[in-house]
Amino acid sequence: MSETLRIGFVPEHFSTPLHFAQKHYALSASLLPYPSGTGHMVQALQAGEIDVGVGLTEGWIAALGKAQTTSTDVGFKVVGTYVETPLCWAISTGAKRRIDGVGGLKGKKMGVSRVGSGSYVMGFVLADQQGWLDPTSSSAPFEVVPLNTFANLRLAVNDSTADFFMWEHFTSKRYYDNGSIKRIGEIYTPWSSWKIVAKNILLSSSSSDPNSSKLTPELEELLESINKGVRHFEANQEEAVKYISTELDYSEDDAREWLKTVRFSQDVRGVDKGVVEKTVEVLTKAGVLEGAVDAKSMIGLNRSEAVKWI
Repeated sequence: MSETLRIGFVPEHFSTPLHFAQKHYALSASLLPYPSGTGHMVQALQAGEIDVGVGLTEGWIAALGKAQTTSTDVGFKVVGTYVETPLCWAISTGAKRRIDGVGGLKGKKMGVSRVGSGSYVMGFVLADQQGWLDPTSSSAPFEVVPLNTFANLRLAVNDSTADFFMWEHFTSKRYYDNGSIKRIGEIYTPWSSWKIVAKNILLSSSSSDPNSSKLTPELEELLESINKGVRHFEANQEEAVKYISTELDYSEDDAREWLKTVRFSQDVRGVDKGVVEKTVEVLTKAGVLEGAVDAKSMIGLNRSEAVKWI
């Protein structure tokens, strides 16, 4: 373990409180960007490249659940809730493609960043909602085309390498506005959208004291710094808009509109067991997870336990 913790994050508008935590509150960690998303951070955690990840709920739960079904240790657990609101996934195709709605996507080529990423998982949630999953068939509802980055996905739907892809609405919107890609639908996550995970080494061993923290002091300090970043974000919305519209790939108008839709956790420490169970339920129904999966074992800190040491 390095002296300075390493946090993997997606360099999008949702990362603004992390930036503020580092800029204003001496966040005791290095921020390492992973523009290709949660699936890449799963690999980075397992490779020892990062210690903590801030990513999409469905990506973390899918990785943890698949590890259980193969009796492997993925090496991390969910320790925090970063964003309380669901995520709006926009469904996009090429600007001149003759695909005008979700109904015609069955059997098409779905571009994803990585297998197991949020863009992959939500495709199967969409297929479940549309009634395209046949439990008696071995055929998948889509051909999956891994393309790593958002830029590659945009190119792929225009050159027909892929027929459609799914990405967060406001991150996609600039490219609708400039005519690069076309929006054909949307789908919301049935769960709060962003969670924080940490490597198992940052979880304290069990103690005879039932009120003792389950996190190491360095992880507790890190999460409290993120809390301060969130509070700064909420109290300084104009600073947030300026950062998002000058340092990230968003217009000022889109940054302001996004602020109306998002609600960060007042205390990022801990995760609700019910949210994890709901995610497991939906991912199992969608065919992303198979077999019995224990939601409780995915959690490094329950919110009910976090209250004890606020």
